[in-house]
Amino acid sequence: MTPKPVGPPDGGWGWVVAATAFAVNGLSYGLLRSLGLALPDLAEHFDRSAQETAWVSALALAVQQAASPVGSALSTRWGARPVVMVGGVLTSLGFVFSAFARSLVHLYLGLGLLAGSGWALVFAPALGTLSRYFSRRRVLAVGLALTGNGASSLLLAPALQFLLDTFGWRGALLLLGAITLHLTPCGALLRPLTLPGDAPAPPRGPLAALGLGLFTHRAFSVFALGTALIGGGYFVPYVHLAPHALDRGLGGYGAALVVAVAAVGDAGARLVCGWLADQGWVPLPRLLAVFGALTGLGLLVVGLGDWGGPLLAAAMAYGLSAGSFAPLVFGVLPGLVGLGGVVQATGLVMMLMSLGGLLGPPLSGFLRDETGDFTASFLVCSSFILSGSFIYVGLPRALPSCRPASPPATPPPEMGELLPVPVPQVALLSPGGPHSTLDTTC
Repeated sequence: MTPKPVGPPDGGWGWVVAATAFAVNGLSYGLLRSLGLALPDLAEHFDRSAQETAWVSALALAVQQAASPVGSALSTRWGARPVVMVGGVLTSLGFVFSAFARSLVHLYLGLGLLAGSGWALVFAPALGTLSRYFSRRRVLAVGLALTGNGASSLLLAPALQFLLDTFGWRGALLLLGAITLHLTPCGALLRPLTLPGDAPAPPRGPLAALGLGLFTHRAFSVFALGTALIGGGYFVPYVHLAPHALDRGLGGYGAALVVAVAAVGDAGARLVCGWLADQGWVPLPRLLAVFGALTGLGLLVVGLGDWGGPLLAAAMAYGLSAGSFAPLVFGVLPGLVGLGGVVQATGLVMMLMSLGGLLGPPLSGFLRDETGDFTASFLVCSSFILSGSFIYVGLPRALPSCRPASPPATPPPEMGELLPVPVPQVALLSPGGPHSTLDTTC
C-alpha cells in the first residue's frame, strides 16, 4: 500500500495540476470574458436589446457558479478526474448546439444551461484539487492557475473578433466548441491525492456532500456574505467591458484591445499578489478586504473612462486590482475550512458569486438601455464590490489588533479554524509558515 503523505507535497505533480487549472480557468472564465465581443452581433441578428442578449453570458456565468457545489460534491464522491472530463464534453456540446441557434432561447439553453453546466463541473474540482497539493506556496499556485483567465482573454479577445469577422457568430461558436473540448484531457491530468486530514469515506446525504454545514460557522458566513455582494459587480466587465468600449467610439479591434489590456494587468497581478500573500507579511483577510475595495474603485474608474487613452488606463487599473483580488478569494479558504473541505468550499464560493453574477450583467444591460451608455451600470455595480469588501472587515485578522501574539513553531497546513482541533489563526490565514508576520490580539 502507498503510505499517505504527511502533508501537501508543495510541488512535484502539483505543478502539473497548476498548469491544468491554468488551462481550465482560461477555457472557462477567460472565454466568458471574451464572449462579450459577440453580444452586439447577437443583438443585431435577433433584433433584441442589450439587456436581453446580456442574459446569454449572465446565464452561462450564473449556471456555472450556482451548480459548482454539485461539481464539488460529485468530485468528492467520484474524484475530480472523471467529473472534469465529463464537464469538458458538456461545455463543447453547448457551444456546438448554440452555433445552430434560431432564437435567443436556443442560446440561453446552449450557452447558458448546457455550457454553463459543463463549466460548473470543471472549475471548482480543478481549483480545489490544486489547493490540496500546496501549503507554503498555495496562494502563488492558485494565482498562477488563475492567470489562465487573463492569458486566455489576451489571446481569445482578438482571435474571437477575427473569427466573428471571418466566419460570423455561428462559425465562431462552432470553433469555440472544438477549443473547449480540450477541457477533457485537462481533467485526465488531475491525479488524486490523499492527505492525513481526509475523511475515511465520502460524506453521506446531499447536505453533507454539498458542504452546507460550513454556513453554521461565523467566519465562513461573513466570507460568504461579502463574496455574494462582490459577485454583483465583479463579472460585469466580463460581459460589458467590450460593449462599453464600443459605445465610447472604439471599433471592434479597439474594444478587443481594451479587453486585452485589462487581461494583461489581471494576469500579472495574480502572480505578484500570489507571491506577496505567500510571504506572510500581511494576513490574507486584510489583503482580501484591501484589494476588494481597490477592485470596486477600479470598476468605478472604468465607468467614468472616456474614449482612447483614459479608458485603456482605467481598464489596466481595473485589471490590476481585480487580478490581485482573485487568488486571495480561494487562497483564504483552506485557512477557514481546512484542506479536507476546500473542494466543497470552492464550490460554495462559486455558488455565492453566482447570486450576484446573475443580477449584475442584466442590471447593467437594463441601465444601459435606460441611460444610453454603460456609465451608470459600472457605477452601480462598483458599489456592490465596495459593500462586499466592507463585509470582509469582519473576518479574523482583517483588522490590526492591540498587542503582538507569537505564532506557533509548527503550523499544521491541513487544518483550518473551523475544524474541531483548535489551531491558532496566525498559522491559518497567513501561509508564510514560520516566517509569517506576527499578528496582534486583544
